[in-house]
Amino acid sequence: MNEIINLNSIHDYNEFLGIETLNPLISFIDFKNVKVLKHKKKYYSFYGIYLKEKIHGKLTYGRNQYDYQEGTLVFVAPGQVAGIDDGNETINPEGYALLFHPDLLRGSSLARKIKEYTFFSYEVNEALHMSDRERQTIINCFAEIEEELHHNIDKHSRNILTSNIEVLLNHCLRFYDRQFTTREAINHDALSRFENLMSEYFDSDKPANIGLPTVAWCAEQLHFSANYFGDLIKKETGKSAIEYIHLSIIDHVKELLAGTNKTVSEIAYEVGFQYPHHLSRMFKKTVGYTPNEYRQAYSA
Repeated sequence: MNEIINLNSIHDYNEFLGIETLNPLISFIDFKNVKVLKHKKKYYSFYGIYLKEKIHGKLTYGRNQYDYQEGTLVFVAPGQVAGIDDGNETINPEGYALLFHPDLLRGSSLARKIKEYTFFSYEVNEALHMSDRERQTIINCFAEIEEELHHNIDKHSRNILTSNIEVLLNHCLRFYDRQFTTREAINHDALSRFENLMSEYFDSDKPANIGLPTVAWCAEQLHFSANYFGDLIKKETGKSAIEYIHLSIIDHVKELLAGTNKTVSEIAYEVGFQYPHHLSRMFKKTVGYTPNEYRQAYSA
């Protein structure tokens, strides 16, 4: 039940499914060609993009489990563990998968850009939910890649394949932008919960015990992956998550400067800074005044 299959190569995955390997660095899978899909957790050494139309069981991804919704795209990056781990199997599965190894990207423009596609580190409950038209666009991209894989490998193969993958990923970026926009109410709720989290943080003893809040800590408290949380805050506010956290810190420091007689050093330690001059530097950069200058201006 808890066995994890190590997939060190594209061929390893193809062998797991019982299909032919056409290219050692990339594979496109139409699950209609797979009679039985065994449910296993898998460690990936390559990228995966999944569009599964028929699957039974809960998908394990990271530390969590989710009911996999049909018609969504899920992304997996090298070093991640994902899969269904219930000991069952799906007969005649449906859907598609694109798998590509980082070595395919070596020396390409996509290799330099791949980290910009932050959705590879999203959780499954942050999957891309597509309209019928968007789904067809993705399937068309898959078809272009599949067509190229049936050509004999030559000096043009890698450039064509990486270019097609980049087009696919850019469509996914566009569709995620649409998803962030159409889920505006949910995003506003997340932003409100983030603001409440910051307020509760500085009203507790957490700053003294664990220091300044980090993006990863905030995302975990709000049940998001760090990348999805960062992208959501950026879309909602125009600021990065760390910038927003810094503004929350500064707002709390302003209250302490205006409403108490505590020294800047005392305030710095109280809000979680290890060194008071780090607070002074952040405050001056954000507000334009040092903490003491701000206090004097407020008191004048």
